[in-house]
Amino acid sequence: MVNVTDIGEMGAYVQLLEYDNIEGMILLSELSRRRIRSISKLVRINRTEIVMVIRVDKEKGYIDLSKRRVDPEDVVKCEERFNKAKAVHSVLRHAAEVHKKKLEDLYQEIGWPLYKKYGHAYDAFKIALSGELEEGQDIFDGLTVEPDIKESILQYIKRKLAPQPVKIRADIEVTCFTYEGIDAIKEALYAGEEKGSVDAAIKIKLIAPPMYVMTTMTIDKELGLENMNQAIEAIGVAIKAKGGSLDVKMAPKAVTLREESELQAMLDRLAFEQEEVDGDAPEDS
Repeated sequence: MVNVTDIGEMGAYVQLLEYDNIEGMILLSELSRRRIRSISKLVRINRTEIVMVIRVDKEKGYIDLSKRRVDPEDVVKCEERFNKAKAVHSVLRHAAEVHKKKLEDLYQEIGWPLYKKYGHAYDAFKIALSGELEEGQDIFDGLTVEPDIKESILQYIKRKLAPQPVKIRADIEVTCFTYEGIDAIKEALYAGEEKGSVDAAIKIKLIAPPMYVMTTMTIDKELGLENMNQAIEAIGVAIKAKGGSLDVKMAPKAVTLREESELQAMLDRLAFEQEEVDGDAPEDS
């Protein structure tokens, strides 16, 4: 995991986030498998990238990196590993600051033993949150940890690592040119919303005819996806029975904050365009 700091003629200069921010370089020839027309389209300053180390010159301190050699599967694994380690680091750093301890000492006393015992300290923290352990037991059994530090860590992970709701979205086009037209579309969309549940309610909004956006907020991502797919199926059955059609433009998926902000900007623009402005109304004769 690297952060791009500068772009030069030879390639992109970066900091290795997992190695105390030491400097490395993604060579120009290692940016992409395709012909490079513009470096700025491939990497941008301050953006995080996933790369592979291809050479290290210990004498000169050069670290050559490659972006094009990274497989898509490796990207997912690397992001997961990095995010887990970052979460663990934030927990231990918080405990170190609160109790005036050296962070390295907490890793020796708590972090590394939890990695060894549970495979990953993050997994240990998740077990503590899930309540899987029997009463009277905790993830620190067998470790020498001061009670106040133990309590501080448990309180922090309950506050910071508790499951966060995800937003799932799908874009659909619903049309019906038969006599029942609009009423048929309304009935179909209501049939879709009814497939929501208490833990994953479904809402459908009009973007611009015939495009609609379906959303749900849920802690259980799998449940959310299942409800959304069932809703799309219900809409399809209902609208086709009335002679209409359904076209899924974007299948249900968890969306990022950026995608949501882009959608909201589009909705705001459409709302603004539809508003009446002075001069729209016919003048009195």
